[in-house]
Amino acid sequence: MSEPMTSWLETQLGAYIDDLRYLAGIDSGSYDKTGIDEVQDWFQQQLGDLGFEVQRLEEETCGDDILAIRKGDGTRKVMLLGHADTVFPIGTAAERPVTIEGDKLLGPGTCDMKAGLLTGLYAIRALDQIGWNGLGELDFFIVSAEEIDDRHSNPLLEGLGPKMDAVLTLEAARENGDIVTSRKAGKWMNIEVFGKSAHAGVEPEKGASATLALAHIITNVFALNAMKPGMTVNPGEISGGSRPNVVADYARVELDLRAWSNADLEELIAAIERVARQDYVPGTTVEITIDPDSGCPAMEYTAGTQRLESAAIEIAEELGFSLEGAATGGGSDVSFACHAGTPGLDGL
Repeated sequence: MSEPMTSWLETQLGAYIDDLRYLAGIDSGSYDKTGIDEVQDWFQQQLGDLGFEVQRLEEETCGDDILAIRKGDGTRKVMLLGHADTVFPIGTAAERPVTIEGDKLLGPGTCDMKAGLLTGLYAIRALDQIGWNGLGELDFFIVSAEEIDDRHSNPLLEGLGPKMDAVLTLEAARENGDIVTSRKAGKWMNIEVFGKSAHAGVEPEKGASATLALAHIITNVFALNAMKPGMTVNPGEISGGSRPNVVADYARVELDLRAWSNADLEELIAAIERVARQDYVPGTTVEITIDPDSGCPAMEYTAGTQRLESAAIEIAEELGFSLEGAATGGGSDVSFACHAGTPGLDGL
């Protein structure tokens, strides 16, 4: 089955490079609505030409999202997933136009992830070349704000993901070519300590040091690293106190928490709360909050994902190269799509 497709794809390399050069020549940073919408205009046209029903999900300030759906003859539902935004500011495309150096094509957003979006598009075209239409439904979802924390598409991903039999994410592979089969769950936790100020030289005994209490909390919370394999706690941002001669009445730390499963993350959060609420310095109180919009759920390594991984490895061998699955601590759109256990592969 693969030979007719690969033979056809080899004839399309020039067209693929031309398309990638065009798309990478469009500035589409996460806050550049005009540029992102231009990229989405192009994909909307291409997917429409391939028989997809394309929904343009308009956004006022961010770029628009695109959800394209095509029905087929089978029963399974598969989603291709990617994003149109990049991390590069306006002007980068002009300053650093696409160049080809040996077997590398370099430019802003070529790897992450305009090449990925194009790969999905050309894969659909290759299947069409052999007349294969064996899915019940193929969705192609291109979001506009993956590279920033304000991901307006998350609720839609969380709603669509459980309806799919598989989610295939067109993000970049690992540096060595590995695909991604699991991603950690993560959250940001804010711990604030409230104490009582006093003059450190004249009457320190009348104070209650929030910074001292926070120092105990950070040390003991950090000891929870590797409470289970993959659990991590990072005290990333710390502040507190006013002057060296004043007992601090306030201090805070923001923690980055990660774990391989959603259940493990909840266990880690509970352990941190127990540790943080101990009475380290009499007269201080602690307030703990979790940013509800921070982080992401886990893309867990389920039995379904393991089957997809095995299939991908087998296909790679047929095509003449080796492939392995890898776990990574970072999150992506696939984490939200697969939050309820839908099998998925990332880094394709």
